[in-house]
Amino acid sequence: MISEILHFAMKMQPSLPLTKQPANAAQRILALFLELLERQFPVEETHKELTLRTASDFASQLNVHVNHLNRAIKETTNKTTSQIIAERLLKEAKILLRQTSWSIFEIAYILGFSEATNFNNFFKKHAQLSPSKFRNIGVKVM
Repeated sequence: MISEILHFAMKMQPSLPLTKQPANAAQRILALFLELLERQFPVEETHKELTLRTASDFASQLNVHVNHLNRAIKETTNKTTSQIIAERLLKEAKILLRQTSWSIFEIAYILGFSEATNFNNFFKKHAQLSPSKFRNIGVKVM
């Protein structure tokens, strides 16, 4: 029960103030992009995978050209759209690895990776260790 409570708490995001309006179009696009990205989380079921994974997926949902989305995000955050998506996927992957008993294959599938090896490579690239090592370190710490 404690791990479920921790998992739920880690997924909670502070709410944004409703009165603050984006100052320009780029900030408005960023706010809409981030809202779409966050709506996909938390992942709570193993049979449901993410539907929006790429900049073009998000651009289609927002009815803007992918180049326009990329430019707006880069202008406001100094990060690429792909970097922001990868950071959020990594955050969710870490939560799932620590807080669930789902297999690495299941987590890879849920997060939209076609192969577990692709997920392993993604995780190693961004976290500098494999998902199984990350999970084992988390178990020892707890």
